[in-house]
Amino acid sequence: MKVSVIVPAYNEAGRIKSVLEAIKGADLVNHIIVVDDGSTDQTAEKVRKSGEGVELIELDQNMGKASALSRGVESAPDRTLMFLDADLKGLKSEHVDEMIRAYHEDDVDMVIGVFHKGRLNTDLSQKISPHLSGQRILSKDIWKKLDRSKAEEFGVEMALTKLSLAENLSTTKVKLTGVTHVMKEEKRGFTEGIKSRLKMYKNIIKTTFTPTGLNK
Repeated sequence: MKVSVIVPAYNEAGRIKSVLEAIKGADLVNHIIVVDDGSTDQTAEKVRKSGEGVELIELDQNMGKASALSRGVESAPDRTLMFLDADLKGLKSEHVDEMIRAYHEDDVDMVIGVFHKGRLNTDLSQKISPHLSGQRILSKDIWKKLDRSKAEEFGVEMALTKLSLAENLSTTKVKLTGVTHVMKEEKRGFTEGIKSRLKMYKNIIKTTFTPTGLNK
């Protein structure tokens, strides 16, 4: 059972340490890759100081989550991929192992980790729209079917969800009890955060009425 964990990170110097500690403590992780997506803070330095066992890829400029994940996938030595966000709060090693076990034991195409009892706002958001979760496990073969241009336009999570529906992939959800993340309003300030959130909701609506994210 070999799994490569990919963590895309942009200006997460204050949060990525605890995420990496949780991943490194998991029993079922084979390889860890952090893709620093052109951060302007000390994200890369924090990753270097996290110790051995973490591969760091530094992008010269901010390319967006889809591009960062793609770069990580290129470097991943394993066929099974796990995506985890760098701004998670409350993530524990047990959560990581639980998702990996669900992927193998349930014999599904994709696992989605959903926040549970971590924070009211994020719990509610993922209860309504679990397909927005960035915590996923899937194979390289499935990732290769994703149209990256659509992932960049609508968001990786929505593109993966549409791909899952189009390909009739089997999925299962794992509750990540006690886990939440930093909201957009907290990262970017209230005004910019709201703008970003509204854009996200607009993309959710838009992508519902567009062709699936499959390569032709």
